[in-house]
Amino acid sequence: MPQPVALGIVGAGIMGERMLGAVLDGAPGPVRIAGVWDPSPGAMDRIAARFPAVERHLDAASVIGSSECLYIASPPASHLGYARAALQAGKTAFVEKPLAVDLDEARAFVKAAGNQGTVNFPFASSLGVASLRDWMAQGEVGRPLGVRIEVAFRAWPRPWQADAAGWLDGRAEGGFTREVVSHFLFLCRRLVGPLTGLKARADFPEDGRSERWIEATFSAGNIPVTLVGTVGQTTRDDHNSWTLEGEAGAVRLCDWAIAERRLPGGEFQPAPDAVSNEQASPTIWRPCRRRSTSRRSSRPF
Repeated sequence: MPQPVALGIVGAGIMGERMLGAVLDGAPGPVRIAGVWDPSPGAMDRIAARFPAVERHLDAASVIGSSECLYIASPPASHLGYARAALQAGKTAFVEKPLAVDLDEARAFVKAAGNQGTVNFPFASSLGVASLRDWMAQGEVGRPLGVRIEVAFRAWPRPWQADAAGWLDGRAEGGFTREVVSHFLFLCRRLVGPLTGLKARADFPEDGRSERWIEATFSAGNIPVTLVGTVGQTTRDDHNSWTLEGEAGAVRLCDWAIAERRLPGGEFQPAPDAVSNEQASPTIWRPCRRRSTSRRSSRPF
């Protein structure tokens, strides 16, 4: 039986802690934790309290040296530096999105990195997305006509992200477009086609803070896509929908996880096995596998 992959973690914030929980709280599997490092002493203390058996390293280089795959859950501007270090050491990289904050730098990195790592997009293994794909294959949608994406937040960052507000609400690295809309762009690309022809506007009403409104149009394959995102126009912490209209019908994904299809009467009906995002998350949160990260939970560079 193959030995489990040694997974090192850089970044002990929300996502790093979730990854630790996914690996350590379940049954023994194909991954073991090689260690974790974060430059914040407070973050390291929190990890020590919850996961006392996990080795806490002194720096990123030590984590990379002890691992086969490096999970990078640090703020976005640091992603490429850690990913380059991992690849130069002969390791694979599993990077939280966004891959980078500079488009040209990201493209150059992807070209050089090849298939030595992936970016984490859990919609690749989502139960709700699987239902959408099944309905599309069964002809429920017919010829696609268009996609509409809507995301809305009572406030940004969301309450559970308050500890990371310093960068999540800054223009340099944060904003809901990077953090949330990126997932739905991935979904367009995965289910409909390559993305082209972007035209967009964004509103930054508060100096130095991230966007509070966006509107965009683009194409997925040859299918038109419209996108609207707002902050402060809903009472819900986080509400979103991705809707595909076709000649034969329509399907949508609501609030991250609920797959629905439109009935002849016009109302949308959830899939029989639909579950909330809270229920679905433990089943789609999967770490990387040996020597290359899992395509079920991520997208290759």
